[in-house]
Amino acid sequence: MGQSEQEPLPPSDPTPTLPPGQRAQRGWPALHYGPVPRFKPLTWDLQVFGATASAEKHSWDFAAFTALPRTTVVADLHCVTKFSMLGNEWTGVPAALLLDLVPPAPGVTHVMVWAEYGYSANLRLADFADPHTVLATHRNGEALTAEHGFPVRLVVPRLYAWKGPKWVRAVEYMRADRRGFWEERGYHNQADPWREQRYSYQEEPGDGPLR
Repeated sequence: MGQSEQEPLPPSDPTPTLPPGQRAQRGWPALHYGPVPRFKPLTWDLQVFGATASAEKHSWDFAAFTALPRTTVVADLHCVTKFSMLGNEWTGVPAALLLDLVPPAPGVTHVMVWAEYGYSANLRLADFADPHTVLATHRNGEALTAEHGFPVRLVVPRLYAWKGPKWVRAVEYMRADRRGFWEERGYHNQADPWREQRYSYQEEPGDGPLR
């Protein structure tokens, strides 16, 4: 499939305001757990596996991934450490496109997004399929740096930024929810910044799997 450009989506909020407890940030701090991985273009791939409709795994090498259709979304990034970056332009592959190319099986409700070194983040399928969720390769017209997730990071504007891992390598389709890396370590399973869902002790019944 050749590369094509889509019209940029409008911002989810044309007059952005800060979620509770957040402050506007100038610049982009590089926060991550563990070392920055070394990119190896000859062996890099992006996989979709788990409960796919075909029961098979699908993968793209780096050349095939970069040839997928792109979109640009204008969206904020809200970090659980309480800074927010407003009005970013994120360019990359729409997450919903993966669902079109590799349909999930009936009954899939969640995905686990896997990154280098086994890092993971779980998402409701609806959050992954949102038109503003993007497998980003660029911000504000410039390629991501290694510290910020090159070659690809997931951006999920409706959730706190930890739900968008850097250095993404795979998407697993799941018929039941399962906590990711930070969710197993005390962070909220749903991570809605507008409801300040920061920590697991704030969870209500139904917000996530039993701990």
